[in-house]
Amino acid sequence: MRKIGNHNLAQLLMQLRFTPEQKRRNELAAAEKLYALIDRKKRYPFDFVCFHITGYNPKDGYDKELIEGQALLDDLELFIARLSGKLAEPVAEQTERVYTIEELARKFDVSTKTVGRWRRRGLLARKFVFPDGAHRFGFLESTVEKFARDHADLVAKASSFRRRTSQERQQVVRLARGLASKTTESRYQIIEQVSRKLGLAHETVRYTLLEYEARHRDRPVFRRPIGRMKPTEAAELYRLHKQGLSIKQLMARFDRSRATIYRVVNQRRAMALLAKKIEHVPSDEFLEEGAREHILGRPLRVNRPEPERRIEPFDLVGESLLPEYLQVLKTTAVLSRDEEIELFRRYNMLKYLVAHDRHRIKLSNVSATLLAELEGFLDQAEDIRRMLVEANLRLVVSIASKHTSDGTNFSDLVSKGNFALIQAVEEFDYTKGFRFSRRASLNIAKEYAKVSGRSTELTRKRAESVATMQRGLRENAADVLAIERARQSLAEVIREELDPREQHVILHHFGLLGSSVRKKTKTLKQIGDELELTKERIRQIELSALQKLRQCLSKEQFELLTG
Repeated sequence: MRKIGNHNLAQLLMQLRFTPEQKRRNELAAAEKLYALIDRKKRYPFDFVCFHITGYNPKDGYDKELIEGQALLDDLELFIARLSGKLAEPVAEQTERVYTIEELARKFDVSTKTVGRWRRRGLLARKFVFPDGAHRFGFLESTVEKFARDHADLVAKASSFRRRTSQERQQVVRLARGLASKTTESRYQIIEQVSRKLGLAHETVRYTLLEYEARHRDRPVFRRPIGRMKPTEAAELYRLHKQGLSIKQLMARFDRSRATIYRVVNQRRAMALLAKKIEHVPSDEFLEEGAREHILGRPLRVNRPEPERRIEPFDLVGESLLPEYLQVLKTTAVLSRDEEIELFRRYNMLKYLVAHDRHRIKLSNVSATLLAELEGFLDQAEDIRRMLVEANLRLVVSIASKHTSDGTNFSDLVSKGNFALIQAVEEFDYTKGFRFSRRASLNIAKEYAKVSGRSTELTRKRAESVATMQRGLRENAADVLAIERARQSLAEVIREELDPREQHVILHHFGLLGSSVRKKTKTLKQIGDELELTKERIRQIELSALQKLRQCLSKEQFELLTG
């Protein structure tokens, strides 16, 4: 599946999905009008594109680089197709004829694949609801006529190709097969030779051979592709693999052997693992002989009975304020001191093993066994981290309930306390003998001090720790340009790791769409109103997104996001 190349336009599409339906329809029509204005040989600023689609100029938070006309046309085609997918209208309600892909192919006497190529050349398609109830791409008659006028030669050549005799097609196949058996030239070079010898267009020869090979899979004209797969193809293959396509399906789609598919998938898994930010709290016991078997060898048991009476602050808060959140709390066990230490020991040991052993990964010859082992360690660590976070969510509610007297929204306090809790899990040193609740309470209180603008109830020792951390942050602050670059990098990670709804929540709640000087943040309630969800649901989405980000961001990046 193709992606929108310009990240500003991709971000705009994501934002438009959450706007009222009528506004999206207006912006879809505006995008189609803009498409007709673009000259593929010119370059355009994004604010020009944004203004024509939405009617306003973006102030900041986007890349100022000019967009090449051809790239913009390609992106707008995808933009229009995907936006219309959310706004599919019945064909019966249209004032002009709507062609299906098959009907358009019959109209011009071409194949459906040729129609697909025309779409990449500028033939705009929209999603419609057809009489059978199916949502499919369709083409308005006015759009088809305009494309046929603007690309008369292209349409004529394609139609002419379809009228060629079977003998002429067989001649193309014979000549290409003969050249392929005698030379090591690429498929493209062989097609060029056939094109010149027979006086045919390159595209005509290419499609003739593709059509033949599709019908005669047991008699291919060419051998499998020679050489390594291009990075873009490898990335697409890995994306499809993660979406659930089988090895057999990938072999058919990319015309590669089983061994090649496995090699590409494993290389991409290895690259993802090597790029991952993996931090752990060191301990001397990790270096002892037999530490792995001693710490990880015995089964993990966390099975404490649920207490009859939960934490008292629930009575102060009231279940009506946070019903969904309380449902999660009611199903999580309270950890004993020994269970807590055991979980943190395992958690950091697993991350230590990955950080220590991943240097053994060789991209030139990836060991599937080593890769599976390290990924298994990370999966186990993720399960333990989730267990630790959920087991201490009550602490967030308890502390948040004590900081609502100054008018601060309780849901916002819980949200901020959640990511302070996640940070505490990453930083807690279990070897010093303290309970985790002490470190978590300090992190949460420090976060609430930022929110309320006044000092919180801290012991002198904790207050000194907070002051020391704040002083260190001031002394090591980067200049504005460095911070802005870091924020842009952070936003890119968010777009890659989170789904559209999680992106929307994080980007708006933490103000990553504005500049670092003028951060434009939104409350959970404002975001909930935009997405037509409750504050509690938005907070849950935010917590899930923060836990994902904590696994791929460094400590500094996470603090930049939440600070």
